[in-house]
Order: sequence, then C-alpha cells, then structure tokens
Amino acid sequence: MTRTVETPRPSRPAFLGELFEVLTNRGRRLLGRRGAGAATESPDLCELGEALLSRRGEASGVAIAQDLLAAFEDADEATRLAFLHDLAERFGPDPAVVRAALEAVQRDPEDTLAIEALHEATEPRRQELLRRLNLAPGGTAALVRMREELLAHLKGNPALRRVDLDFAHLFASWFNRGFLVLRHIDWNTPASILEKIIRYEAVHAIQNWDDLRNRLQPTDRRCYGFFHPQLVDEPLIFVEVALTEEIPDNVAGLLDLDRQPIEAERASTAVFYSISNTQRGLAGVSFGNFLIKQVVEELKAELPNIRSFVTLSPVPGLAAWLARQRQDEMSELIGADQRLAFALLDDPDWHRDRTAAESLRAPLLAAAAAYFLRARDGKGRVVDPVARFHLGNGARLERLNFLGDVSANGLKQSHGLMVNYLYDLDRIEANHEAFAEGSAIAASDSVTRAQPISNA
Repeated sequence: MTRTVETPRPSRPAFLGELFEVLTNRGRRLLGRRGAGAATESPDLCELGEALLSRRGEASGVAIAQDLLAAFEDADEATRLAFLHDLAERFGPDPAVVRAALEAVQRDPEDTLAIEALHEATEPRRQELLRRLNLAPGGTAALVRMREELLAHLKGNPALRRVDLDFAHLFASWFNRGFLVLRHIDWNTPASILEKIIRYEAVHAIQNWDDLRNRLQPTDRRCYGFFHPQLVDEPLIFVEVALTEEIPDNVAGLLDLDRQPIEAERASTAVFYSISNTQRGLAGVSFGNFLIKQVVEELKAELPNIRSFVTLSPVPGLAAWLARQRQDEMSELIGADQRLAFALLDDPDWHRDRTAAESLRAPLLAAAAAYFLRARDGKGRVVDPVARFHLGNGARLERLNFLGDVSANGLKQSHGLMVNYLYDLDRIEANHEAFAEGSAIAASDSVTRAQPISNA
C-alpha cells in the first residue's frame, strides 16, 4: 500500500535552527576545529568530555557537545562501552572538593551555605556533562539513545549502575508530564509517525498497513500520542482506543479486521486496549500519573455519550509467577486443589479442550486474584508492571477475563488471562492517593471474591 509521506515538522523554528548552526560553526572556528566528519581519526570521547566541562563559552560548548555525540554514535560498540565506563569512573564527584566541603560542614554543622556547598560538591561531574550534551542540536534524542545503549550493558557491568541513576535523575526532570503534549493520531497523520506506531506497538503487534488502518480510520477507533517538545516526531507513549457498546472480555473481537464498525455516537464504553512506551532509553522513567485521565477527558469532551472508561490489558508476568508458585510447595498463594488442577497447563493445547479449559477457569482466576491482591516483589510492590501503571494512574481492578487472549503470546505470558481496569472519573484521584501512600489496591467485588482456596 502506498502512502504519501509528509514532511515532518521541524523540532524548532527555522530561524532558531539556523542560529544554532551559526553558533556551532563559530564555536568550531574558535576551537580551530573543522566541520563534522572532517577529522581523519576518531576523537577520544573522554577527552571531548573533559573539554566540554572545561569550556565557559556556549558557542564552543555546543560545538564540542555536538562532536562528542556524533563521535559516540559513530564509534564501535567496544569504544562506546569504554566511554560509558569512563563516565562511571572518571566523571564522578571530585574527591578533593567533596573533602573540603565536608570539612566545612564539620566545622559548623549549622552553616546552611556549607551544607548546600556539600550537596553541590557531591553531584557527579557526569550530570553536568549530560546537561551540556543536551544543549547540542538533537542532544535530547542522542542522550536517550545513549541510555538505551547503557541499559543493554547494565546486567554485565554493575559499575554502570551509577551512570544509569544519573540518567534517570535528569530524565525524570526533562520528561515530566508538564512537558508532554497530547496529540490525536489518525489516518491523516504523517507517515513518518504512523510507521513508528507500527514499529513500537508493544502489546498487540500491527501486522501491516491494513491492520493499522483498522485501528485508526473507523469511526469507533481512536489513537493518541504523548510527545515531548525535543522529540516532536517521536511519540513517547501512544494509546489505542476502541469505542464499544459494552466492556469487552477478549481482544480478538477488537482486532478483527472483518468486524463491523459502529457509529461513535452509539458507543457507551471507551476501551484502552493497547498502551505502548516507545523509547527504550526512557525505561523506568515515570512520565507522571494521570496520563490516562488526560485521554479520558479528551474523549469525554468529544463524546459525552461515553460513560465507561476501561482497559483490556495483558498480564505479562502471570505465567512465570504461577510457575514459581507451583514449584514452591510451601506457597501460601495457591491452594492444594489449584496445584493439582494446574497440571493441565502443561499441555500446550489445554485451551482447545473445552472440558480442560472449564476445569481451569476457577483455579486460574483464583490464582490471578492472589497475584494482583497479595503477591509482592522484592521491593514490596505489586508484582505486575501493567497493574502498577494503571493502579498508579487511579484505576480500579475491575474484572479478570479468562481466555481473553488466546494468541501464542497471550498464552505464554498469562495463560490467556486479560484484565479490565476501570477509570472512574469520580474516584481516580482517591484511588491514586490510596495506592501511592499505602499500596492500597482498588478492586471490584468480583475480583476480591475470586480468592484462592486455603492450603489447610
């Protein structure tokens, strides 16, 4: 299928872009450097970092920042990893400065200026380096890619953890919700963005352009993206919405290419069936709560006939969690009868056998209720990451849907279970506060009743 590719909007007004280029070129002349790509040998990334921190002029600083980011992206993997290690080892706090600041506080513990000086002294030099790199044209996007590279090496390089903490600290400020802009995405959106929707879809893969059209063009479908001013044509999060006449309990009907669309005015329910984060380099960075509430309010303004706002969400960790509970004979989260019933799950085609599937319905729903309401991770949090997102946004755990997703991925990650979270406009703030302050989970009676049988 052929689409007309529209020219993406610039990330800043043209005259500002030209001004940045002038400043950069002047900075290079001041430094005696030629334009990007003119060097005959690869620059030393660590030396460029030290040079950037030593400069006071903005023109020369922007030029060095641009050179460093370009050199990092052009370098091979080993060179990039070495630079990340340099950030950890050579761009931490200056020990001599920290020692002097600490001695000043020890001499007068009530001196607030000395305390503030100590706080400033303990900040790693790499944080200021990252701030200066962010001043380069395209610097924000380049730093997001740099952190993506760092995350790929984190498991085998624990020393990089402190660098990651600095990235996360800065990104939490640069990408807070106040900077995000909500935009409606439809079939007329530039192809450069639509291609990214296909690429980044993380919940229900988009097979082709026809599949994408089925999610954007019909009257009973909506899609919204959250964008950042420095990443204008890169959606950070996008939300796919189906308008329906009832709360759905399975995803196949929503994605069916042959379904019959309804008029938006007939719908009573808005279903958020896919919410995808697109930037791996922003993993773990919270964009703030109430993002979904913003979409809810947008829909409510357009379609006042919508009364229910729900999700149809995956449960990505349920199958792995249940496998661990089955292996742990002392587990208090599943009962003895459940444990026996779950032997049927070892048959990959259990869901095709009507008798086997029906015998698993109650045990699996009980295990899912325990998974959401009682299971906790090592940090004391709700185990499921999707649940943490929606509960943190003020939703209520509304319904557990047996065999809601019988795709290969749905069966693998959750034995086919899906969940509806309900966004009640009158309760969102209260639910959010209860979850944030005391980890209290808002859940419907149907979920709380589906408790596991005691092991006794």
